[in-house]
Amino acid sequence: MTRRLILLRHGQTHYNASFRMQGQLDTELSELGIRQAHAVGRVLAPRRPWTILSSDLRRARDTAAALATEVGLDVHTDPRLRETNLGTWQGMSHSEVDGQWPDARLRWRSSPRWSPPEGESRIDVARRTRAVVDELVQQQPEWSERPAVIVAHGGAIAAMTAALLELPVEQYPMFNGLGNTCWVQLSAHRRPEESDGPSADLDVPPGTDTARGLLWRLDQWNAGVTPPVGAP
Repeated sequence: MTRRLILLRHGQTHYNASFRMQGQLDTELSELGIRQAHAVGRVLAPRRPWTILSSDLRRARDTAAALATEVGLDVHTDPRLRETNLGTWQGMSHSEVDGQWPDARLRWRSSPRWSPPEGESRIDVARRTRAVVDELVQQQPEWSERPAVIVAHGGAIAAMTAALLELPVEQYPMFNGLGNTCWVQLSAHRRPEESDGPSADLDVPPGTDTARGLLWRLDQWNAGVTPPVGAP
């Protein structure tokens, strides 16, 4: 039995458009972001998702609601799906951060164990987001080809994807640049019987017995509506 999972990033916000660091600030979708949310809802509806989970931050919740309206489902929110806590960087522009902390944003993007001042690391985010998926796997043994959809944030989705694929921490930075209302699709397959199971060296190992028996594979990264909403 194959389980399908779609990880959908929220629509554009004014912070996205002005290159400001949102983190866990509760920002709203822009007018373009609202149009993006409804467009991606119409595109994903034919996949017939059986459940929709979302970060409790408004930009993700409203994006999830647009899909939920198309498929007649409720949205279940979970604060563990929030974006990375960026600490003192939250609300600052990229240039403001670079002015006060030269080269820090580069270090943050390339070093998953490093965290912004008073913030959290990518490993921290991977642990809390992976737990949501592992619990869903444990609680829903009948989950199969019809996807579960999780609506979250670019950094959270990148960390979650790397953790589900059981990548070494040094490879986490390969996932970057997920566009607004673009998505990731993964599929979970039974781990081969001859396998010794997940590596004991994983920083973010599977958290339940059922999750330890699965091997996640990447089907799509940065898939989206074509042409993109708002494209010239």
